[in-house]
Amino acid sequence: MLKRKSSGVQPTEITPRSVYLNRRAFMTGAAAAAIAGVLAPSEEAYADNRLTTVKSPLSLTGVQPTSLQDITHYNNFYEFGTNKDDPAREAYRLKTRPWTVSIEGKVQKPQKIDIDSLMKLRPLEERIYRFRCVEAWSMVIPWVGYSFSELIKEVQPLPEAKFVQFISLDDPNQMPGLRFSPISWPYSEGLRMDEAMHPLTLLTFGLYGEPLPNQDGAPVRIVVPWKYGFKSAKSIVKIKFVEKQPHTTWNDQGPNEYGFYSNVNPNKDHPRWSQKTERVIGASIFKQRQPTLMFNGYEDQVANLYTGMDLKKYY
Repeated sequence: MLKRKSSGVQPTEITPRSVYLNRRAFMTGAAAAAIAGVLAPSEEAYADNRLTTVKSPLSLTGVQPTSLQDITHYNNFYEFGTNKDDPAREAYRLKTRPWTVSIEGKVQKPQKIDIDSLMKLRPLEERIYRFRCVEAWSMVIPWVGYSFSELIKEVQPLPEAKFVQFISLDDPNQMPGLRFSPISWPYSEGLRMDEAMHPLTLLTFGLYGEPLPNQDGAPVRIVVPWKYGFKSAKSIVKIKFVEKQPHTTWNDQGPNEYGFYSNVNPNKDHPRWSQKTERVIGASIFKQRQPTLMFNGYEDQVANLYTGMDLKKYY
């Protein structure tokens, strides 16, 4: 059962906009986009694009969110390049309107739904979550969305649906990284049905109270906070309910390095580095290296999903 230990986050606990919306960061982004012939969104444009959110009892309290500058300029999004700063520089090409998400497979109500209707399906919540990358770095991010289980209930899966697969956009004209990477596209990720139904699994449309920046997976992504970040598929165009465990991109690339489950586990090292500690992006020099928490700190809420499983074998 989910243990709701914390109350909703108060506005005073979130980094002030005057801190994270620093003009220099946006001017840098604007200059880069202008070189490519496109003007990046201004600070004022972000300020006018606020999402209406409600408090969530699932949000962390007493933590300092990572700055918007770091969240939007230190990214893994190989469709736009393999360097951490490539997505911030290249993702201006992504067009997020119009956008539809196709719901397919073993459901009673298959459908194509446009992004704005999808956003309005349930009230949007702001949830501050820990985010842990398999490369042993971490952030704290105030995401905006609602539990993915709400969409699952809406489309009514059939009894034979045991897994959910997420397929990302695959468009080389908008995503230059697709032309150069040896990865087999489109990006695919998946969850077991009980993982997908867990209240913490977030269908995500924004961060810091505003729509997702392109480099962070606009216009819709999934966020699974107890798993490594690559499990949280970005720029989703298709959601499939399937009987068998779906193929997933990184598990295809290196099954000995990237398991299907990929739960954050300090006791299961990556073959090429330790997972016992993590580097906290944006933290002071004295707090950058911290111990990795089992299930990224969500053990009380999700450990019951894996009762009896050998988490070193099913990594």
